[in-house]
Amino acid sequence: MNFKNFFDIIKIEQTLFALPFAYIGIVLGGGTSLNIWIWVSVALFAAKTASMCFNHAIAAKSNVMNPITADRHIPAGIVDKKTVLVIGICSSCLFVFSAWMINPLCFYLSFLAIFILVAYSFFKRFSATTHFYLGLIEAAAPIGGYFAATGYFDWFPIIPGAAIMFWLSGFEILCSTQTTQVTQDESFDKKLGRINTLIVSIICYALALTALVFMGYFWLPVKIYYDKFYCVMLILVTVIFISQQLIIWLKSDDPKSLKYLFRLNKFVAPFIFAGILL
Repeated sequence: MNFKNFFDIIKIEQTLFALPFAYIGIVLGGGTSLNIWIWVSVALFAAKTASMCFNHAIAAKSNVMNPITADRHIPAGIVDKKTVLVIGICSSCLFVFSAWMINPLCFYLSFLAIFILVAYSFFKRFSATTHFYLGLIEAAAPIGGYFAATGYFDWFPIIPGAAIMFWLSGFEILCSTQTTQVTQDESFDKKLGRINTLIVSIICYALALTALVFMGYFWLPVKIYYDKFYCVMLILVTVIFISQQLIIWLKSDDPKSLKYLFRLNKFVAPFIFAGILL
Protein backbone atom coordinates (compact mmCIF):
# COMPACT_ATOMS: atom_id res chain seq x y z
CA MET A 1 0.00 0.00 0.00
CA ASN A 2 1.42 3.39 -0.96
CA PHE A 3 1.26 6.44 1.28
CA LYS A 4 -1.53 8.07 -0.71
CA ASN A 5 -3.86 5.10 -0.26
CA PHE A 6 -2.85 4.82 3.40
CA PHE A 7 -3.71 8.44 4.14
CA ASP A 8 -6.92 8.15 2.12
CA ILE A 9 -8.04 5.27 4.33
CA ILE A 10 -7.08 6.69 7.72
CA LYS A 11 -8.23 10.22 6.83
CA ILE A 12 -5.41 12.06 8.59
CA GLU A 13 -7.52 15.24 8.65
CA GLN A 14 -9.89 13.55 11.11
CA THR A 15 -6.96 12.80 13.41
CA LEU A 16 -5.86 16.43 13.29
CA PHE A 17 -9.48 17.45 13.92
CA ALA A 18 -9.61 15.27 17.07
CA LEU A 19 -6.23 16.29 18.55
CA PRO A 20 -7.62 19.36 20.36
CA PHE A 21 -10.11 17.06 22.13
CA ALA A 22 -7.28 15.21 23.84
CA TYR A 23 -5.33 18.41 24.47
CA ILE A 24 -8.37 19.89 26.21
CA GLY A 25 -8.23 16.99 28.67
CA ILE A 26 -4.50 17.45 29.24
CA VAL A 27 -4.89 21.16 30.03
CA LEU A 28 -7.86 20.54 32.33
CA GLY A 29 -5.81 17.89 34.13
CA GLY A 30 -2.91 20.29 34.61
CA GLY A 31 -0.56 18.35 32.37
CA THR A 32 2.71 20.21 31.82
CA SER A 33 5.04 17.35 30.90
CA LEU A 34 6.10 17.34 27.24
CA ASN A 35 6.29 13.56 27.47
CA ILE A 36 2.53 13.36 28.12
CA TRP A 37 1.69 15.62 25.18
CA ILE A 38 3.83 13.53 22.83
CA TRP A 39 2.50 10.13 23.89
CA VAL A 40 -1.11 11.33 23.93
CA SER A 41 -0.63 12.56 20.36
CA VAL A 42 0.84 9.21 19.33
CA ALA A 43 -1.97 7.35 21.10
CA LEU A 44 -4.66 9.39 19.35
CA PHE A 45 -3.05 8.89 15.94
CA ALA A 46 -2.81 5.14 16.56
CA ALA A 47 -6.41 4.91 17.81
CA LYS A 48 -7.77 6.84 14.83
CA THR A 49 -5.74 4.72 12.41
CA ALA A 50 -6.95 1.49 14.00
CA SER A 51 -10.54 2.69 13.97
CA MET A 52 -10.47 3.61 10.27
CA CYS A 53 -8.74 0.39 9.25
CA PHE A 54 -11.11 -1.89 11.16
CA ASN A 55 -14.11 0.04 9.89
CA HIS A 56 -12.98 -0.32 6.26
CA ALA A 57 -12.12 -4.01 6.65
CA ILE A 58 -15.25 -5.06 8.54
CA ALA A 59 -17.60 -3.08 6.29
CA ALA A 60 -15.92 -4.22 3.05
CA LYS A 61 -18.64 -6.72 2.06
CA SER A 62 -21.54 -4.39 2.74
CA ASN A 63 -19.72 -1.55 0.95
CA VAL A 64 -19.60 -3.63 -2.22
CA MET A 65 -23.39 -3.82 -2.31
CA ASN A 66 -23.84 -0.10 -1.65
CA PRO A 67 -23.36 2.01 -4.82
CA ILE A 68 -22.31 4.97 -2.68
CA THR A 69 -19.43 3.08 -1.03
CA ALA A 70 -18.57 0.58 -3.76
CA ASP A 71 -15.70 2.75 -5.00
CA ARG A 72 -13.87 2.71 -1.66
CA HIS A 73 -10.40 1.22 -1.57
CA ILE A 74 -11.15 -2.36 -0.49
CA PRO A 75 -14.38 -2.91 -2.50
CA ALA A 76 -12.72 -1.39 -5.57
CA GLY A 77 -9.71 -3.69 -5.20
CA ILE A 78 -7.25 -0.82 -4.76
CA VAL A 79 -6.10 -2.06 -1.35
CA ASP A 80 -6.01 -5.58 0.05
CA LYS A 81 -8.30 -6.24 3.02
CA LYS A 82 -5.64 -8.26 4.87
CA THR A 83 -3.17 -5.39 4.59
CA VAL A 84 -5.70 -2.98 6.12
CA LEU A 85 -6.39 -5.42 8.96
CA VAL A 86 -2.67 -5.81 9.68
CA ILE A 87 -2.27 -2.04 9.85
CA GLY A 88 -5.27 -1.88 12.18
CA ILE A 89 -3.79 -4.52 14.50
CA CYS A 90 -0.36 -2.84 14.50
CA SER A 91 -1.98 0.53 15.24
CA SER A 92 -3.87 -1.05 18.15
CA CYS A 93 -0.61 -2.36 19.56
CA LEU A 94 0.96 1.08 19.20
CA PHE A 95 -2.04 2.59 20.98
CA VAL A 96 -1.71 0.18 23.92
CA PHE A 97 2.06 0.80 24.07
CA SER A 98 1.52 4.57 24.07
CA ALA A 99 -1.00 4.23 26.91
CA TRP A 100 1.48 2.08 28.83
CA MET A 101 4.12 4.81 28.42
CA ILE A 102 1.73 7.38 29.90
CA ASN A 103 0.50 5.72 33.12
CA PRO A 104 -1.10 2.47 34.39
CA LEU A 105 -4.66 3.85 34.33
CA CYS A 106 -4.43 4.74 30.64
CA PHE A 107 -2.88 1.35 29.92
CA TYR A 108 -5.78 -0.54 31.51
CA LEU A 109 -8.38 1.64 29.82
CA SER A 110 -6.72 1.26 26.40
CA PHE A 111 -8.19 -2.23 25.99
CA LEU A 112 -11.69 -0.91 26.62
CA ALA A 113 -11.04 1.86 24.10
CA ILE A 114 -10.04 -0.64 21.41
CA PHE A 115 -13.18 -2.67 22.05
CA ILE A 116 -15.32 0.46 21.65
CA LEU A 117 -13.55 1.36 18.39
CA VAL A 118 -14.01 -2.08 16.86
CA ALA A 119 -17.60 -2.38 18.09
CA TYR A 120 -18.60 0.71 16.10
CA SER A 121 -18.25 -1.17 12.80
CA PHE A 122 -20.86 -3.67 13.99
CA PHE A 123 -23.03 -1.24 15.97
CA LYS A 124 -23.89 0.88 12.95
CA ARG A 125 -25.37 -2.16 11.18
CA PHE A 126 -28.29 -2.63 13.56
CA SER A 127 -28.84 0.75 15.23
CA ALA A 128 -30.05 4.10 13.94
CA THR A 129 -28.32 5.88 16.84
CA THR A 130 -24.85 5.67 15.32
CA HIS A 131 -24.50 9.45 15.64
CA PHE A 132 -24.40 9.15 19.42
CA TYR A 133 -21.97 6.24 19.32
CA LEU A 134 -19.60 8.31 17.18
CA GLY A 135 -19.95 11.14 19.67
CA LEU A 136 -19.13 8.73 22.50
CA ILE A 137 -15.97 7.62 20.71
CA GLU A 138 -14.78 11.21 20.31
CA ALA A 139 -15.70 11.94 23.94
CA ALA A 140 -13.05 9.46 25.01
CA ALA A 141 -10.31 11.85 23.82
CA PRO A 142 -10.69 14.61 26.47
CA ILE A 143 -11.37 11.99 29.14
CA GLY A 144 -8.24 10.09 28.15
CA GLY A 145 -6.22 13.31 28.00
CA TYR A 146 -7.31 14.18 31.53
CA PHE A 147 -6.42 10.72 32.86
CA ALA A 148 -3.06 10.96 31.09
CA ALA A 149 -2.30 14.22 32.90
CA THR A 150 -3.54 13.18 36.34
CA GLY A 151 -2.97 9.43 36.45
CA TYR A 152 -6.08 8.79 38.53
CA PHE A 153 -9.79 8.29 37.93
CA ASP A 154 -12.07 11.29 38.43
CA TRP A 155 -15.64 12.23 37.50
CA PHE A 156 -14.76 15.71 36.22
CA PRO A 157 -13.57 14.80 32.67
CA ILE A 158 -17.01 13.35 31.99
CA ILE A 159 -18.20 16.96 31.61
CA PRO A 160 -15.87 17.92 28.72
CA GLY A 161 -16.49 14.45 27.32
CA ALA A 162 -20.24 15.14 27.35
CA ALA A 163 -19.66 18.50 25.64
CA ILE A 164 -17.74 16.81 22.82
CA MET A 165 -20.22 13.94 22.53
CA PHE A 166 -23.35 16.11 22.31
CA TRP A 167 -21.70 18.61 19.95
CA LEU A 168 -20.52 15.99 17.45
CA SER A 169 -23.68 13.91 17.77
CA GLY A 170 -25.76 17.00 17.09
CA PHE A 171 -23.56 17.87 14.12
CA GLU A 172 -23.84 14.38 12.63
CA ILE A 173 -27.61 14.44 13.08
CA LEU A 174 -27.76 17.86 11.44
CA CYS A 175 -25.82 16.56 8.44
CA SER A 176 -28.07 13.49 8.15
CA THR A 177 -31.04 15.69 7.27
CA GLN A 178 -29.44 16.69 3.97
CA THR A 179 -30.55 14.67 0.98
CA THR A 180 -27.04 14.90 -0.43
CA GLN A 181 -25.67 13.18 2.68
CA VAL A 182 -26.85 9.61 2.06
CA THR A 183 -25.09 7.29 4.52
CA GLN A 184 -25.74 4.23 6.62
CA ASP A 185 -26.91 6.58 9.35
CA GLU A 186 -29.77 8.05 7.32
CA SER A 187 -32.25 5.69 9.04
CA PHE A 188 -32.14 8.01 12.06
CA ASP A 189 -33.54 10.82 9.96
CA LYS A 190 -36.10 8.53 8.32
CA LYS A 191 -37.43 7.18 11.62
CA LEU A 192 -37.92 10.55 13.31
CA GLY A 193 -38.72 12.72 10.33
CA ARG A 194 -36.76 15.77 9.28
CA ILE A 195 -38.27 18.32 11.70
CA ASN A 196 -37.95 16.04 14.74
CA THR A 197 -34.39 15.17 13.71
CA LEU A 198 -33.49 18.85 13.57
CA ILE A 199 -35.04 19.37 17.00
CA VAL A 200 -32.91 16.54 18.39
CA SER A 201 -29.86 18.27 16.92
CA ILE A 202 -30.80 21.53 18.64
CA ILE A 203 -31.20 19.70 21.95
CA CYS A 204 -27.77 18.12 21.51
CA TYR A 205 -26.18 21.51 20.84
CA ALA A 206 -27.93 22.95 23.90
CA LEU A 207 -26.62 20.09 26.05
CA ALA A 208 -23.12 20.63 24.67
CA LEU A 209 -23.20 24.31 25.62
CA THR A 210 -24.59 23.42 29.05
CA ALA A 211 -21.70 21.01 29.58
CA LEU A 212 -19.21 23.72 28.60
CA VAL A 213 -20.77 26.11 31.13
CA PHE A 214 -20.64 23.48 33.88
CA MET A 215 -17.07 22.61 32.90
CA GLY A 216 -16.01 26.18 33.60
CA TYR A 217 -18.02 26.32 36.82
CA PHE A 218 -16.56 23.13 38.29
CA TRP A 219 -12.98 23.81 37.31
CA LEU A 220 -12.44 25.28 40.76
CA PRO A 221 -8.60 25.56 40.92
CA VAL A 222 -8.62 28.65 38.69
CA LYS A 223 -12.28 29.73 38.86
CA ILE A 224 -12.24 29.79 35.08
CA TYR A 225 -15.92 30.66 34.82
CA TYR A 226 -14.94 34.25 35.69
CA ASP A 227 -12.34 34.39 32.96
CA LYS A 228 -12.99 36.64 29.95
CA PHE A 229 -11.28 34.26 27.51
CA TYR A 230 -13.55 31.41 28.53
CA CYS A 231 -16.62 33.64 28.17
CA VAL A 232 -15.52 34.73 24.69
CA MET A 233 -15.09 31.06 23.77
CA LEU A 234 -18.63 30.27 24.91
CA ILE A 235 -20.00 33.14 22.82
CA LEU A 236 -18.07 32.08 19.70
CA VAL A 237 -19.15 28.44 20.01
CA THR A 238 -22.76 29.54 20.53
CA VAL A 239 -22.59 31.69 17.39
CA ILE A 240 -21.26 28.73 15.38
CA PHE A 241 -23.97 26.41 16.67
CA ILE A 242 -26.71 28.90 15.83
CA SER A 243 -25.20 29.54 12.40
CA GLN A 244 -25.10 25.83 11.62
CA GLN A 245 -28.72 25.39 12.61
CA LEU A 246 -29.82 28.37 10.53
CA ILE A 247 -27.98 27.05 7.48
CA ILE A 248 -29.98 23.81 7.53
CA TRP A 249 -33.29 25.31 8.64
CA LEU A 250 -33.21 28.16 6.09
CA LYS A 251 -30.98 26.88 3.27
CA SER A 252 -31.54 23.13 3.24
CA ASP A 253 -31.88 23.15 -0.55
CA ASP A 254 -28.50 24.81 -1.04
CA PRO A 255 -26.03 22.18 -2.34
CA LYS A 256 -23.22 24.02 -0.56
CA SER A 257 -24.90 23.87 2.86
CA LEU A 258 -22.91 20.82 3.99
CA LYS A 259 -19.68 22.49 2.97
CA TYR A 260 -20.59 25.52 5.10
CA LEU A 261 -21.42 23.23 8.03
CA PHE A 262 -18.06 21.49 7.93
CA ARG A 263 -16.15 24.73 7.56
CA LEU A 264 -17.78 26.17 10.67
CA ASN A 265 -17.38 22.93 12.59
CA LYS A 266 -13.60 22.99 12.22
CA PHE A 267 -13.40 26.04 14.48
CA VAL A 268 -15.28 24.64 17.48
CA ALA A 269 -12.56 22.44 18.99
CA PRO A 270 -9.74 25.00 18.52
CA PHE A 271 -11.93 27.70 20.11
CA ILE A 272 -12.70 25.49 23.12
CA PHE A 273 -9.04 24.53 23.50
CA ALA A 274 -7.87 28.15 23.20
CA GLY A 275 -10.48 29.34 25.70
CA ILE A 276 -9.32 26.79 28.26
CA LEU A 277 -5.61 27.27 27.58
CA LEU A 278 -5.73 31.05 27.82
